[in-house]
Amino acid sequence: MQQNTTDAAGHNVVVVGTQWGDEGKGKVVDWLTDHAQAVVRFQGGHNAGHTLVIKGVKTALQLIPSGVMRDGVDCFIGNGVVVDPTHLLAEIERLEGIGLDVRSRLHLSESCPLILPFHVEVDRAREALRETSGAGKIGTTGKGIGPAYEDKVARRALRVQDLKHPERFEKKLRELLELHNVALGGYLHAKPIEFQPVFDQAMAMAQQLRPLMSDVGYRLHGINRAGGNILFEGAQGTLLDIDHGTYPYVTSSNCVAGNAAAGSGVGPDQLHYVLGITKAYTTRVGGGPFPTELPMEEPGSVGHHLSTVGQERGTVTGRPRRCGWLDAAALKRAIIINGVSGLCITKLDVLDRLPEIKVCVGYQLGGQRIDILPLDADEVAACVPVYESFPGWTESTFGVTEWDRLPLNARRYLERVQQFIGAPIDMVSTGPDRDHTILLRHPYQA
Repeated sequence: MQQNTTDAAGHNVVVVGTQWGDEGKGKVVDWLTDHAQAVVRFQGGHNAGHTLVIKGVKTALQLIPSGVMRDGVDCFIGNGVVVDPTHLLAEIERLEGIGLDVRSRLHLSESCPLILPFHVEVDRAREALRETSGAGKIGTTGKGIGPAYEDKVARRALRVQDLKHPERFEKKLRELLELHNVALGGYLHAKPIEFQPVFDQAMAMAQQLRPLMSDVGYRLHGINRAGGNILFEGAQGTLLDIDHGTYPYVTSSNCVAGNAAAGSGVGPDQLHYVLGITKAYTTRVGGGPFPTELPMEEPGSVGHHLSTVGQERGTVTGRPRRCGWLDAAALKRAIIINGVSGLCITKLDVLDRLPEIKVCVGYQLGGQRIDILPLDADEVAACVPVYESFPGWTESTFGVTEWDRLPLNARRYLERVQQFIGAPIDMVSTGPDRDHTILLRHPYQA
């Protein structure tokens, strides 16, 4: 059989967080969509929060891909995402309220598992039980993400495609609700959920969702064959990955670049460039070990500076983020896991006017020196960071768009980080607006 050699072969980029999430991926995705015809979310749910600032106007996204902020860009929610239909429709209406065309550009995979009200109740009841039992909270957002993924891997999930078949949906819902109500009313000591309101609400939403349903993988295949560029947008961060993060203090999906293929229905040969997003320092929301964490309560302390100047609160929950120095030893592992082609360093301007800046380049663990983050959460908790120190800079880096205009000490800091982690810094973000960006090598031209 003769092979088809007419592919125009678009160039595709995967954007992933390389820390514990909240690295500023939304702004970078928005900036890159100037070169993309499609943006794809491939994992997570509305527990992700991407904040974009465009011409001074702030917009927070949770489920809809950041490409929605660019006219003419198609947005895809891949099969690896768990979807709360109530939240999805509310987010669509909110964006349409500020004048965006959403429905004609949004494509929802029929294979996405649904998050339903009982998933939310189970999630919250479990977290409350952990707290009262003394087991310690995971730090979940309480939005039903984990229980929905559990149903997926147990092969009992209700999926978007089930909404097209009311009788099938009703049968599967009764069985699934009975299972979760046993847990809610028994072990979790919570109120069981009634069937009829859940069913009626789902059927009402089905009419609005049907026009969005799509064979996402095949559509992306067509875009790529026609020469279109695709941007894959990850949620959370590598160190929250269910397999590669600080388990059990992780999210419920694979956040790493390799999942861009499985979570959207394209082949791994279509992932051409991986852009890792990294803050110039480190933050974490929720529980779990954090070797470089700094105390934030005392005004004038470095932790307080990072928290307040960086406006470090979760986009989804509003919880304050824990803050600390850049952990380059953890970053090194993230680069290996993701196969990072290049880095974008964000929030460099938050470090302005600090007299001294530190970078963790390894740890002391059990009397031994190691230079990469361990895989075991208990070992991570026992790590004592080993720092290199750098002189800070007094000049402002806010809004700088050229490398040579950065203060000398800022450049030296970034150059040392680049040398230690073994990956090039291709972009630097110096402020929240899409224009506050230094470009050293364009991911779509690399």
